[in-house]
Amino acid sequence: MSKDNSKKTVKPPIQKPNINYVIAVMSGKGGVGKSTIAGLIASSLQRRGLAIGLLDADITGPSIPKLFGIHQSPLSSPEGILPVQSENGIKIMSINLLLPEEDQPVIWRGPLIGRAIQQFWSDINWGDLDYLIIDLPPGTADAALTVMQSLPLDGIVLITSPQDLAGMVVRKAGNMSMHLGIPIIGLVENMSYTICPKCGESINLFGESQAESTARMLGSQLVGRLPLDTYLSVMCDQGKIENYSNLEFENVTEKILEFASPKEKEASLEAGN
Repeated sequence: MSKDNSKKTVKPPIQKPNINYVIAVMSGKGGVGKSTIAGLIASSLQRRGLAIGLLDADITGPSIPKLFGIHQSPLSSPEGILPVQSENGIKIMSINLLLPEEDQPVIWRGPLIGRAIQQFWSDINWGDLDYLIIDLPPGTADAALTVMQSLPLDGIVLITSPQDLAGMVVRKAGNMSMHLGIPIIGLVENMSYTICPKCGESINLFGESQAESTARMLGSQLVGRLPLDTYLSVMCDQGKIENYSNLEFENVTEKILEFASPKEKEASLEAGN
C-alpha cells in the first residue's frame, strides 16, 4: 500500500529579503468581495506611508487592474519585469496587464496557472516592499494551493459574507490554511449590512451575521464588518478604489499591523544577519 503523503507540504522558498511580509486574501467562496477587500487593504496600508505590492493571483478572473484603473503593460528590466504602479504608488501585477484586451479569457489548465503564479513571484522585480498583498481566487484547488505551498506566506485574511452558506465554504479555506500551517490573521465580513439613506437605520440585507460563529469555529477572530456601500461600487467601477476610505475598515488594517509589524520583521532580519 502506498504511503499517504496528503499532509506533506512543499517547503516554501527563502523569503525575499526586500519584502517584509506576504499576506494573502482568501475566501474559498466567490462573490464575497475578496478582490475589493484586497485592494482596500493595499490602499489603506499605502496611505500609512508603507511600500505596498499587490499580486493578482486570480489568473482566470483577474479584476485588480480594473479596480485601480490600470491599463498599461508592465515594462522589463535587467532584474525582471517591473510591476505597474497605481496612481498612489502601489506596485501591481496581474495577468490582465499582459493580455491584448482585458476581456480576453485565460483558458488554462491548473499546472499552467500554477506556473504563472510562481513566475509572478520569482520573475517580477517587486523592489523594496513592506507588504505584498496576494489576491487569491475562489476555491481550495490548484491556484490557492500553489500560493500556499510555494510562496512564503506570513498570514491569511479570510473574507466572508453574512450567510452561513458562505461561512461553510470559507471554513473550508480556513481549514486548508491551518492544515498547511499558515496563520489566519482574522475574518472580515463583507456586505454585512447597509445604511438606509433616508433614516440612517442599519439593515441586514442578507440576514443575521454568522461571522462570529465562523471565526470561533476556526479559532480566529472577527476583525471587521463592512457595509454594502454603493459609493464603493462606483469607485471600483471608475478604477478609483484608492480614493475610497471607511473608518470601519481601519480596524482591519490595524489588526494586520498588529499581526505583522514591518519594524518587527526588519529587526528579526537584522538579528539573523
